Amino acid sequence: MEQILMNLVAGALGGNAAGKASPTFDLGTIGNTIAGLVGGGVLGQLIPLVLPAISAAATSGNFSIGGILTNLIAGGAGGAILTAIIGAVKNKAAA
Repeated sequence: MEQILMNLVAGALGGNAAGKASPTFDLGTIGNTIAGLVGGGVLGQLIPLVLPAISAAATSGNFSIGGILTNLIAGGAGGAILTAIIGAVKNKAAA
C-alpha cells in the first residue's frame, strides 16, 4: 500500500511539474494532478514487473532507500510523461 501511495503522490507532483514547466502541456492544476496520478500509478506498478528485485524487496518488507527512490522516480516520471502526452494531444486536437 505504501508503494502505491508513493507512486500516486510522486505522479501528481510530476504531472504538475510537467504542466507548469511547459505551457504547451499544461492541463490546469486539476488536469495535471489527475493525469499525474494516473501516470504515476500505472508506471509505478509496471516498474516492479520489469525489475523483479524491487518487487521482492517490497513483498519481504525490506524497504530500502533505493526501493523508495525508485518508486518516487517512477511515479514522478510516469506522471510527467502522461501529462505531457495528454497535453500534446489536447493541443493538437484544439489546433
